[in-house]
Amino acid sequence: YLWTPSISDHYYQSKLKLALIGQSLFGQEVYTSLRKQGHKVVGVFTVPDKDGKADPLAVAAEKDGTPVFKFPRWRVKGQPIAEVVEAYKSVGAELNVMPFCSQFIPMNVIDHPRHGSIIYHPSILPLHRGASAINWTLIQGDAQAGFSVFWADDGLDTGPLLLQRSCSVEPNDTVDSLYNRFLFPEGIKAMVESVQLIADGKAPRVIQSEEGASYEGIQKKSNAKVNWAQPAEAIHNWIRGHDKVPGAWTVIDGQNVTLYGSSLLSGTPADGQPLEVEGLATPGLVTKTGLVLHGSDGKALLVKSLQFEDGKMIPASKFFSSGESSSVELSPEEQAQAEEIRAIWKGILSNVPAVVDTTDFFKSGAASMDVVRLVEEVKQRCGGVELQTEDVYMASTFQDFVQVFVRRLRGEDQEEELVVDYATQDINNMTVRMPHQCFINGQFEDAENGKTSDTINPADGSLICKVAASSVGDVDRAVAAAKEAFENGPWGRMNPRDRGSMLYRLADLMEEHQEELATIESMDSGAVYTLALKTHVGMSIQTFRYFAGWCDKIQGKTIPINQARPNRNLTFTRREPLGVCAIVIPWNYPLMMLAWKSAACLAAGNTLVLKPAQVTPLTALKFAELTVKAGIPKGVINIVPGSGGLVGQRLSDHPDIRKLGFTGSTPIGKHIMQSCALSNLKKVSLELGGKSPLIIFSDCDMDKAVRMGMSSVYFNKGENCIAAGRLFVEESIHDEYITRVVEEIKKMKIGDPLDRSTDHGPQNHKAHLDKLVEYCEVGVKEGATLVCGGRQVDRPGFFMEPTVFTGVEDHMFIAKEESFGPVMVVSKFKQGDVDGVLARANDTEFGLASGVFTQDISKAMYVSEKLDAGTVFINTYNKTDVASPFGGFKQSGFGKDLGEDALSEYLRTKAVTVEY
Repeated sequence: YLWTPSISDHYYQSKLKLALIGQSLFGQEVYTSLRKQGHKVVGVFTVPDKDGKADPLAVAAEKDGTPVFKFPRWRVKGQPIAEVVEAYKSVGAELNVMPFCSQFIPMNVIDHPRHGSIIYHPSILPLHRGASAINWTLIQGDAQAGFSVFWADDGLDTGPLLLQRSCSVEPNDTVDSLYNRFLFPEGIKAMVESVQLIADGKAPRVIQSEEGASYEGIQKKSNAKVNWAQPAEAIHNWIRGHDKVPGAWTVIDGQNVTLYGSSLLSGTPADGQPLEVEGLATPGLVTKTGLVLHGSDGKALLVKSLQFEDGKMIPASKFFSSGESSSVELSPEEQAQAEEIRAIWKGILSNVPAVVDTTDFFKSGAASMDVVRLVEEVKQRCGGVELQTEDVYMASTFQDFVQVFVRRLRGEDQEEELVVDYATQDINNMTVRMPHQCFINGQFEDAENGKTSDTINPADGSLICKVAASSVGDVDRAVAAAKEAFENGPWGRMNPRDRGSMLYRLADLMEEHQEELATIESMDSGAVYTLALKTHVGMSIQTFRYFAGWCDKIQGKTIPINQARPNRNLTFTRREPLGVCAIVIPWNYPLMMLAWKSAACLAAGNTLVLKPAQVTPLTALKFAELTVKAGIPKGVINIVPGSGGLVGQRLSDHPDIRKLGFTGSTPIGKHIMQSCALSNLKKVSLELGGKSPLIIFSDCDMDKAVRMGMSSVYFNKGENCIAAGRLFVEESIHDEYITRVVEEIKKMKIGDPLDRSTDHGPQNHKAHLDKLVEYCEVGVKEGATLVCGGRQVDRPGFFMEPTVFTGVEDHMFIAKEESFGPVMVVSKFKQGDVDGVLARANDTEFGLASGVFTQDISKAMYVSEKLDAGTVFINTYNKTDVASPFGGFKQSGFGKDLGEDALSEYLRTKAVTVEY
């Protein structure tokens, strides 16, 4: 499951000489991406150093040796500064690219290059022209946000449009969340795409319409006071539109207090202590979750954080205790760590002579990017203590920050009430905390019979921890909890949009814990850490975000039917959740398979009971912990680790389960389907085994075919359901192809999956390794040529050598059966025999995936049409995406994961006819 950005893979013939005029991390990323595309940046024009620190764009350019100019201004009294303009003209740019440009650039600079200048603007022009565009998008409650890349002119964001992109605005989005989710990552891609369109002579110039055009002024603190005589939603939009800058404020106890972290409330607010707010008819309510405030319509919103005039920021829930002294005395060990933190502060605040207890992080010149650096450095150098960027804003002085750190180190200040008996390990420069009990009805608990099973680290065969082995009784209690949550709990009554917000919060928490999740995944499954971070965890986060967006978009339809005289009829359909669903997942992608199935299941409104693979249960149980932090009601998600023969069988047989989704082997899938039919005809979706063919024609791009062909087999050490089980290579290039593959295998580093330079980690568990060795022995006995590999690596752990077989004939065992490991099985086919190789490729009972490499588009499309598989890759492989449906044909199963199609697996359609 490999995702690769299409832009960075594509080769373009046309290149340009560029001047970059801008600043910030956004400018740095655009600069780096354009250079990767082969464009030449002849000059970078950015802002002067601030407090002795260069802008990130300047840092990157100086490192590369690109000429850097740091002009404080380009004009004086509206007139261009001659020496500045001459310095600019000396670089000889063909196009000005202006990402996050905050300076006024003279028109003789804008128009100087032969292609002119393009600018990024964070709004869907012509709406919200001006510097506070994102703020006004939220303040005015727009349903869509986005950005424009336009050709600069002498107006205010009025130049012709080149490219625009949009995204939906979620109910509780802030400037930060929109920026991080869409405006930043997609904006970088769009700037690169825009430059290439210009280079290729394909860039449009669409004149902006004045219809719908608007201009709102820059938001200043003095203008940001909250008007309480509005509906709750308008107040919420005002607060989130000013979060974090300049900050919406009100008056409490005679002083100005800034409000952050607003969200709309549904339901009855919790009990709390009244708080008088100037101008607010109904007193606010300080609750354990924050400050509840009411709009003029009686509806409520919740504010998470408050900042006072002196800069101190507190959780709103602690308003009445904020003045209490609660400092803790430090032990000698904690004092040593405090000094380590002081050194980190000094490294960031290089302009400060000395960091003392009263040193304020932000008043000393730190910016938002310094907050991220501080949190990450403390996590890295101080035992991996879990800190968030919000902790820095809440405790901006050194002494307050140390107090937060020490409390977190001691396990104090935990917001959640969940009791977890963690298994812990100090590994990968962090302390990972792993739940290891059953998760039933919102609580972790031992299996009722007290049984456990060992989960083993495949890198060295050591015991990670003992995990609860669920009994039939545990499964029944989990199903009962899920049924109660569906029928009588808040989940079943919840507005779909609120359900989506919860899933977005869950995805955010997964992202906050991504390093810990990836470390656990690497330990438990043997996945290389970088792959675990990028794919196992990264795609899981993407999946939850994708399906969170679907929650309020599941719709029925109206249907015209024959009218019965004299009456008329209306027929419509409802798409409804099924109820309690069971999910059984495999061990190769423990977290990602959980996400692929459970995200669609939850988005549709169901509750679930999930059984992780017995050998890889730990990320599923960590995920369960995060669902509590995300606020998902108890009983909605239940995790029952244990054996397939007991737990999986009970889920198949249980009469209260209405759907079972399974990923695993074909024989087990057949057994599950039979049990589901006999029990209560529950709905089933199955993603089963594969023997995916990859056809490589002689007219392929050889470099890419070698690289992607190896990825098709060795990705995730071959434990990949869509792995190419058999490569068919056209005879004229066969020998060269094998030689190239073997050369590349020799370069692969086999070793500790937590080592960032490792290419190939251990197989998941010993029984699987033994099976792979036996598989290779059978291949040799049948007469296939073992070119390399075929043995266990001589080192601790369950490592298998990357293997290549050639001369494989169609009748052989290794030609028909899936290895599910790093074994490349290669057969020749005759030159030009397209239909012959297709017949051989389709001569299997599996049909999960397939691939073809050729530069002949007609041949590629013909082959893709004829291949009998649920997915066909052309000149790529493993390129799955959360929006693209995934599933197999024939004995590879039925039903789809991912994409809109996946929702249908967890919904039922009800037809309603009304006579009137």
